[in-house]
Amino acid sequence: MNASGWLGAYARELGTDAPTPDEFKTLLDLAAEAAHSSERVAAPVACWLAARAGRSPDDALELARAVAPSGEEAGR
Repeated sequence: MNASGWLGAYARELGTDAPTPDEFKTLLDLAAEAAHSSERVAAPVACWLAARAGRSPDDALELARAVAPSGEEAGR
């Protein structure tokens, strides 16, 4: 089973919709931001925190980028 199939099945079990392709990409970007700005384990927890706070993936990514250590944004 690929990621899309697994996430679709998991979303159904949770009683919600799976992410759209754009949301999926943004969530991967959020996870990457967290992992590259700190440690890899921050990636899934950052996504969980965003969901717990009720933030959209786009909003969560923007906030995560604001938390990046000084100079991290220059490489993008």
